Amino acid sequence: MRISPAVVVFTIVLMLGTVGCTKQVSGTAQPDPNRAPLELSEDGYGVVAGFDDAPATIEIFTEPQCSHCADLQADFGDQLAYYIGIGALKVTYRPVTFLDEEAGGHSARVSNALFLAAEESDGQKATGAQFQRFVQELWANQDPGGPGPTDDEMADMAKQAGMPENVASKVASGDEGVDVTEMDDANFEYLFEIDVLDTGTPTVYDPAKDEKLDIYDNDWLNKLIQS
Repeated sequence: MRISPAVVVFTIVLMLGTVGCTKQVSGTAQPDPNRAPLELSEDGYGVVAGFDDAPATIEIFTEPQCSHCADLQADFGDQLAYYIGIGALKVTYRPVTFLDEEAGGHSARVSNALFLAAEESDGQKATGAQFQRFVQELWANQDPGGPGPTDDEMADMAKQAGMPENVASKVASGDEGVDVTEMDDANFEYLFEIDVLDTGTPTVYDPAKDEKLDIYDNDWLNKLIQS
């Protein structure tokens, strides 16, 4: 279990207060050095948020223009960020772009931004929980059928998610973070193998149990963490 120094300081103060002492514990609380990491999946087509030793692991297949994917983030995004941050959950995001009507469209650009946000930039790197909040911002600002957010707008969303300035600047650059065509082909093939009859998004897959999770059960995430 990872415990932040801030929690330790608070606990000490609480204990001292309980026994009637008036001694003040001084010092500035430091951020937890074991913040949830952010990296690419081994195949290079997913973004992984969370600790490797997290007891629960899922893969989320999502399309940037999919309204049901936006609903998933609205309903469970905060919980995902929380569980990622405390080390209880590792999430691999696998974007697909089948709703784009042309190359380099809305879904492709948002997908590319996800991979840019996962890169280290001039010594700065986002955390897994910050990445999750970035996903929430992006899916909350969809423009289905339209051009989608600009690179600068996505960079502002990265900042709102708490990402470092250098990482946000990387998003604003619009550089290639991934070969989107190859990413889409690989992730859709993987998605098809999971469910050949209902191949769509959002799909949440538990690789440990080799099963597609029922995300329309309002308690699916808590059940996953508790199992």
